[in-house]
Amino acid sequence: MSIRTETADGVMRIEIARPEKKNAITMAMYQQMADAIAAAHDDGGVRAILIHGQPDIFTAGNDLEDFMKHPAQSMDAPVFKFIQTLGYAEKPVVAAVNGAAVGIGTTMLLHCDLVYCADNAMFSMPFVTLGLCTEFASSLLVPLAAGYHKAAEKLLLGDPLSAEEALEMKIVNRILPPDEVLAYAQKQAARFNALPPASVRETKRLMKAGWKSVVEKIIMDEAQTFGRMLKSPEAKEAFTAFFERRKPDFSRFA
Repeated sequence: MSIRTETADGVMRIEIARPEKKNAITMAMYQQMADAIAAAHDDGGVRAILIHGQPDIFTAGNDLEDFMKHPAQSMDAPVFKFIQTLGYAEKPVVAAVNGAAVGIGTTMLLHCDLVYCADNAMFSMPFVTLGLCTEFASSLLVPLAAGYHKAAEKLLLGDPLSAEEALEMKIVNRILPPDEVLAYAQKQAARFNALPPASVRETKRLMKAGWKSVVEKIIMDEAQTFGRMLKSPEAKEAFTAFFERRKPDFSRFA
């Protein structure tokens, strides 16, 4: 199993556990995470959800080989089921990030409620460099959190973010030493055991209600554009270069 789940002390832990592949996420793993979040929603004993990776890496993003074999061709695809269950999660979601958080490893954090990272964490959204576009409403949520110009630097140029930049851009709540991140996130998640669950759920709903419909529209727009661009010559060149371990050449494209 590449996704491990455990429920203890009111917290459902979802661990991305594929270190031999840098925690790259396959379609099967997206389905497992979606199922785990849905199970947490239906379990009255779960007060919070905690998502984390390994001590040295959160996730390298999509497993590109698996992604090319099983492209997300409809909103019923496992990746979109994960996006929907995380985006609609009524219970608080806490994330603990160590090491690299690439692609969806960063964009999923925009939908979590509390995010804690190690001082050696590195975030990136390299969609343009792969001939693709933004995902998971990041084209809306990153500019909202960080301002347009900072978001443009990270989304248009694909520049990585250090832990300090992620804090400045309001993607994370706090930076901690690497060996303290998971324990701190676990402690924060457990705090919801002492709070009235209905009050937590309704407050979360109200905080997100103002832009809920806009986020849904942007996610759909991005998904349709992403699917179209995945078939483009630019994306083909980017993916071919990745597998051939060379720098892509976009000079011939207008």
